[in-house]
Amino acid sequence: MADSEDYSRGFGGEALAARLRRASERLDRDGARVYAARGIRFEQRWYGVLRQLVEHDRPMGVGEIATILRITHVSVSEASRSMEKAGLIVSRASAQDGRRRLVELTEQGRAMVAQLTPLWEAFNAAARELDAEAGEIVRLLDRLDDALDRRSMFERIMAGISLDEAKADMDM
Repeated sequence: MADSEDYSRGFGGEALAARLRRASERLDRDGARVYAARGIRFEQRWYGVLRQLVEHDRPMGVGEIATILRITHVSVSEASRSMEKAGLIVSRASAQDGRRRLVELTEQGRAMVAQLTPLWEAFNAAARELDAEAGEIVRLLDRLDDALDRRSMFERIMAGISLDEAKADMDM
């Protein structure tokens, strides 16, 4: 698509969140197409949870996975419920804390990981190629994460709004 046809490009940094969301959706959509072309029922949102369960090789708490992946507890919980319905994981209450939910791979989940590992290697190779072509976007995303760790978008926005403006906006 030419720049003149790309509405978001005209806004530069002002469209940062929209552009990141769009890129994420494009990557997810293409990933889903690969799985569909191979006849594999797999949702992109499962990958991070699966990867953690494989790497740690033990039952893990939903909150623990969310912390490692730096995503919301809700996102991991929703992915986990979907994975459980697909038979890839089982969940149970923690013996130490019944409020805490632990998830672990089933045999079907382990078999899927074994089946998908070569495909994931192809995904990783394509991602490295795209990263190199796009100018090391992963390094730039690391810098973005670091900047947001130093000062969140919320803090940046609120610093630019006077208390009177914020109150007036809320009264509307």
